[in-house]
Amino acid sequence: MPTRACLALLVLALAAPSVAADQKILHLAIGDPARRDREAPVVLDGITDTATGEVLSPDDLPARLAKVGLLLLGEEHTSLESHRIQLRVLQALADSGRRVLIGLEMYPYTAQAALDRWHTGSLPEEEFLAASRWYENWGYNWLYYRDIFVMARDRRIPMFAVNTPREVVAAVRKKGLANLSPEESAHIPGRIDADDPDHLLYFKTTFEGEQGPVHGEGMSEEMWRNMLGAQATWDATMGYNAVQAWKRANDPGAIMVVLVGLGHVAYGLGIERQARHWFDGGIAGLIPVTVNGPDGPVASVRASYANYLWGLPHALDSAYPSLGISTAVGAGDAARRVIIVQKDSVGERAGIKAGDVIVSVDGVPLADKETYNRLLAAKRWGDRAKIVVRRGTEEVALTALLRRTVK
Repeated sequence: MPTRACLALLVLALAAPSVAADQKILHLAIGDPARRDREAPVVLDGITDTATGEVLSPDDLPARLAKVGLLLLGEEHTSLESHRIQLRVLQALADSGRRVLIGLEMYPYTAQAALDRWHTGSLPEEEFLAASRWYENWGYNWLYYRDIFVMARDRRIPMFAVNTPREVVAAVRKKGLANLSPEESAHIPGRIDADDPDHLLYFKTTFEGEQGPVHGEGMSEEMWRNMLGAQATWDATMGYNAVQAWKRANDPGAIMVVLVGLGHVAYGLGIERQARHWFDGGIAGLIPVTVNGPDGPVASVRASYANYLWGLPHALDSAYPSLGISTAVGAGDAARRVIIVQKDSVGERAGIKAGDVIVSVDGVPLADKETYNRLLAAKRWGDRAKIVVRRGTEEVALTALLRRTVK
């Protein structure tokens, strides 16, 4: 089942939605009124134009996107297939002669300096990862994204950090948009729409059947409003920063392609809806859809789900291992405190429990989440990790065997 990191931050790390919720998400009668009342086919390795039902090839996309200035290219963060199609789309657009700009969910806008140095080729790869704080700002294995970044560098395609610092999103979730400090408000646009009923329906559906201690049931309306406000803040900031970068390019023919989790693209309710406050040009979303998931084949989805659907095969496991745990947002112990342990994960089998504070990995003390992410990124399936956690007043030594399970 896919993970949605966009939701993970809002609730300080959720497990994947249930199978039932995952299926339901694809068939909601929300979004564009012209497409919300019908289904569109999904074809393995084909790209469906949901406006017409036609199935396209990658080389057909540039012509279809001729009037689009902002393309939202959704992804499953740990799916190599998702990133493969992002690379194909970017290459097709560049090969067609369009001026391409790339917006990145992975970085807050405050990290732009390192991206500028990468774009010019003045920063070697390992230095770039350290200078941009990849494993702090994003955390997913660099190898999922490397081909995209190298292509952009080699073709001198500029990349832009469009996100907001994660602490700001967490602050909105905790206390609401109206109660942000002036310092927090300075990181987000002045106009954010957090009251769309379709967006709320989509948002609540993603929580159905969630595993772990955070569920939709029993949440007060204020909690729902704050969480939706945090999601809208995230969407609006990325939309605003992407549009501003497009405007600074001063080229009406340019296309800004934002690489972002698919939850920010679905049904046009996330970034697209917010970006229309500042952008009157064409906006389109493309989302990968798994056609043969664990709960059966997916032959079609609601046509309003995205402008374009790219059918992908189901991957039994991620290409690179993870413990299947999530830690809190913050610094110090907070950043290393486990708040979610996914069922049947490597972490659960190793004995990691919610509330544990990770002290070290393979004997390396953890001062921050960046070190933890970097050490885990060096692992491959079949490896082991020696992990020490603090549980209450005691330190407990555990061994995580990075092995997949038969499904």
